Amino acid sequence: MSEARPQIAAEQAHLDRLYQRIDELSASTEQQLGRVRSAGSQGTPQARSERDAFAQALEQRLAQLRNVQDRLCFGRLDLLTGERHHIGRVGLSDEHQEKLLVDWRAPVAAPFYQATPAAPAGVLLRRHLTTRGRSVVGLDDEVMDLDAIDDEQRAALHGEGALMAAVRAPRTGRMGDIVATIQGEQDRIVRDELGGVLVVQGGPGTGKTAVALHRAAYLLFTHRQRLERSGVLVVGPGPLFLRYIEQVLPSLGESGVVMATPGTLFPGVEATGDDADDVAAVKGGARMAAVLQRAVGDRQRLPDDDVELKVGSHQITLTRSAVAAARARARSTGAPHNEARVGFVKDLLRHLAGRLADSMGQPLSEDLRSELDADLRDTRDVRVTLNLLWMPLSPQRFLADLFATPGRLESAGQELTAAERAALQRDRGTPWTLSDVPLLDEVAELVGDDGEADRVTAHHRQAERATALEYARGVLEMTGDRAPGVSVDMLADQFASTGAAMSVVDRAAADRTWAFGHLVVDEAQELSPMMWRLLGRRCPARSWTVVGDLAQRGSVAGAVSWAGALDPVAAGRWRVRELSVSYRTPARVMAVADGMATAAGLPVTPVVAVREGTDPPRSHRRAVGDDDAVVSVVRRLLADADEGTLAVVAPTRDVPRLSAALDVALPGQVGDGHRRALSARVSVLGPEEVKGLEFDDVVVVEPATIIAASSRGRSDLYVALSRPTRRLVVVHGQDLPAGMDDLVEW
Repeated sequence: MSEARPQIAAEQAHLDRLYQRIDELSASTEQQLGRVRSAGSQGTPQARSERDAFAQALEQRLAQLRNVQDRLCFGRLDLLTGERHHIGRVGLSDEHQEKLLVDWRAPVAAPFYQATPAAPAGVLLRRHLTTRGRSVVGLDDEVMDLDAIDDEQRAALHGEGALMAAVRAPRTGRMGDIVATIQGEQDRIVRDELGGVLVVQGGPGTGKTAVALHRAAYLLFTHRQRLERSGVLVVGPGPLFLRYIEQVLPSLGESGVVMATPGTLFPGVEATGDDADDVAAVKGGARMAAVLQRAVGDRQRLPDDDVELKVGSHQITLTRSAVAAARARARSTGAPHNEARVGFVKDLLRHLAGRLADSMGQPLSEDLRSELDADLRDTRDVRVTLNLLWMPLSPQRFLADLFATPGRLESAGQELTAAERAALQRDRGTPWTLSDVPLLDEVAELVGDDGEADRVTAHHRQAERATALEYARGVLEMTGDRAPGVSVDMLADQFASTGAAMSVVDRAAADRTWAFGHLVVDEAQELSPMMWRLLGRRCPARSWTVVGDLAQRGSVAGAVSWAGALDPVAAGRWRVRELSVSYRTPARVMAVADGMATAAGLPVTPVVAVREGTDPPRSHRRAVGDDDAVVSVVRRLLADADEGTLAVVAPTRDVPRLSAALDVALPGQVGDGHRRALSARVSVLGPEEVKGLEFDDVVVVEPATIIAASSRGRSDLYVALSRPTRRLVVVHGQDLPAGMDDLVEW
């Protein structure tokens, strides 16, 4: 370290200049924001709108400057041409526009990740900087061409390997970015072209999630103008996972991203639980699209015979043939159910007006038609009959009615067996499930807007206006005569115009029909065909990054192959890239997970681990149901390590009991999926909750029970076994599954 001091001092001087510049920009941005905010509500509506947009942009810039300050600069490139570039989270220039720091996403930074001695790409030396706070604490130098440097330069080389230092570092309970240590195969995926569907397939620990998030940041940087207008949607498997990754993009200088789970992709619904496997398989299958389309069509009814209607003192007949003709014309438009209904109703009102005029013995002039149309709309018999023939529908009520009415299911579900239709039946008011969400979205496409959204918006606007008027009256009462010429309405208008404008992210998250510019899907092997249809509507341009591992599929409705999942929604527009190196999981741990998976016949993606691991995976025999044995193993692991995270992965049904036992034994140190998971030292989770997560140490409880819990239990166990970055212990009372015979007894 003493030999490195001159080099560290030189890097420290440059880092000081970078932070000085960040502080200057932050202070300047704060001052501008203060001036904009102090302008108040003066000026024209257009000026106020421009001011709000400017304030929003300044707020975003200030947030970016604050978010990128940790490890602001992490690398340096020395080129054979004599050029030198420092690489960091954002680009920075001094007041004279001299480049101080190159954004890691810029083309000139690509060799920092891709250069090798065999293909140096013009790089002489690549330096990784290790910083703590605003101080340089270490260097790691890689020379691409030793013949190009002299003895003095060779003597100044330092480092122990930035990648190995990063993978050995204790976990914190939150995913960190890998911007300083992106490897060549990862970087090529990050920088792949925007268009089409890019599938990133890789085994456990290969960095699929990190690559996807860094790709989102790269695309936002490279295609800023396009993606800032439309936004990026990131879909992760569950809320715990989103909490795990939520700081990655802000730390890379990006916040213009909507994050969602499959259970939140339909506005107004937040589904967490799912159906039993047999029901989820039916709901997720592509056949449901035809079932729902037919079910909507069934709500466009024909009467069994002509219908007699009483309008005032007149009796008129609505003929079955007139209804059939009106329905055919409405359907021929191809419009969604609720929109087509407008034409259907107009057609029949025109028909009934003619009938009514005939019964009155009067010719049907335009004036008389308007008068009779109003009378018909006000007549209860007419309203009820037309609604029964073509009822306006909302997705939630429609789907609840369909599942609660065996006759409707039988009529619409011709593709389904009687047993499958019976499995779908349930009472109205049953909570929505994850498998319901894409069905609700499908119905929303089929029925269109029922006017409810407009009515809700109008109601909110009326309420906001009433509040603004009341506040304005209070202000004028306090000011008395000091505001001559100012009315209550004028003041209320001014208050209404000062509200903050919604960002693209806010608007996109609230609008089911929003078309995103890019879509990122993690754990994509879990998605059903119906969910893929939903995602196709969210990003119709098919600019997607899809990451997953088919061997880790836990859903019965999930992907068996990428072709099977993507051909129906993006035929000819998808490509696969594979990650082959496991950076997270030690080789010893992967051998246990792969051994079990291979014995179970799972489609394992071969990976090479970058490190062997210091501790052999172990097993601990217990009496079945002995929670004290689990507590003892956890205590022992915690005693052997002062830092890092530990997960107990147990059969879902046992999680509450084990969580309570560990909470008693280790007060204040335990969390689960409902409280303090990831932020506590010990997290107790079911196998479906740990997808995409990583922990230093993992205790897997009763593998045989995990397998028996579902038809995809072997995949769930594969996920659980491959979570640790340091140590794996399997606690069991039942015999271990095939392929796990090499564990060392503990």
